[in-house]
Amino acid sequence: MSRTLWVWARLVASALTFGVLVWRLGTGPFLDGLRTIDGAALAAAAGIAVLTTVAYAWRWKVVAGGLGLDLSLPAAVAAYYRALFLNATLPGGVVGDVHRGVSHGRDVRDVGRALRSVVWERVAGQVVQVLLTVIVLLALPSPVRSVMPPVAIAVVVLVFGVVLVARTRPAATRSVWARVRSGAAGDIRDGLLARRAWLGIALASGMGVGGHAATFLLAARTAGTSAPLSRMLPLAMIVIAAMTLPSVAGWGPREGVAAWVFGAAGLGAQRGIATAVVYGVMVLVASLPGAAVLVIAWFRRSGPKSRFGSRQQMPDRPGTPLSRGMSIRRAGRQPSNLRAADSGRQ
Repeated sequence: MSRTLWVWARLVASALTFGVLVWRLGTGPFLDGLRTIDGAALAAAAGIAVLTTVAYAWRWKVVAGGLGLDLSLPAAVAAYYRALFLNATLPGGVVGDVHRGVSHGRDVRDVGRALRSVVWERVAGQVVQVLLTVIVLLALPSPVRSVMPPVAIAVVVLVFGVVLVARTRPAATRSVWARVRSGAAGDIRDGLLARRAWLGIALASGMGVGGHAATFLLAARTAGTSAPLSRMLPLAMIVIAAMTLPSVAGWGPREGVAAWVFGAAGLGAQRGIATAVVYGVMVLVASLPGAAVLVIAWFRRSGPKSRFGSRQQMPDRPGTPLSRGMSIRRAGRQPSNLRAADSGRQ
């Protein structure tokens, strides 16, 4: 029940945001964004998405390996593309991640640990994204620059607190909370903070965030914004951060925050909405290889094995040599030619 309410909350939040934007600004900015999209921009966005998806798949592989799970990079890339497509097309925004965690868990026969690897991989990415966003907003001018110093202090204290808790090995106890905390600390320690893990996770996450920012800047150029990089990058980081809010694949909050931050920066709320729409279409198109992964998996499940079932269920007409041989063997007798061969050897 709670999951259904959460899904409906996301849908309602996105619908309300779109309703307010259309009420205040009309449908023109949305249509303008759609009209500016061209094939070259979509191809460039898809190329950037290849790099970011491979980086995220590598991050997932590192985290899963730290938790003791086998995961090859090609399998991780295919599963990540599939997850991106499901997240971009289904309500909730996390269906694809749950699916890749469960699928990996079934492959390695440990669904719980596989789901934890997906959760910690996403958490690690969010932490790196927050840190990079704070650094950019501290260094470059933006509508929120005045509030960034206390925010930066709070983020640093929180991150160091989590690291300290993860490094501390709690005493053995039987309380449920202590066991949960001990398990989470162990996962963070082994999957994220291990000597061979944290640097790769940080690099992969940084590449992913950079890819998203580059895609947003490309969307802004496609929508007609010509502001310099030093002015656009902070806006991109703010809008990308807004996509973590409850929504349907980022739609709704992304357009609302883009309208506000572009307006506050003097670039026009309409241009912000157009940029957000272009970005959303680029992300959707770039996730289409995930649809191909789903189709290929469906055809594999619908292959000869699923049509005929097990070997004993394969069609065989009565009276054929195979059926006569099988019936003779089931009766405990050998075919006549085998009996003749045996007698010859004797």
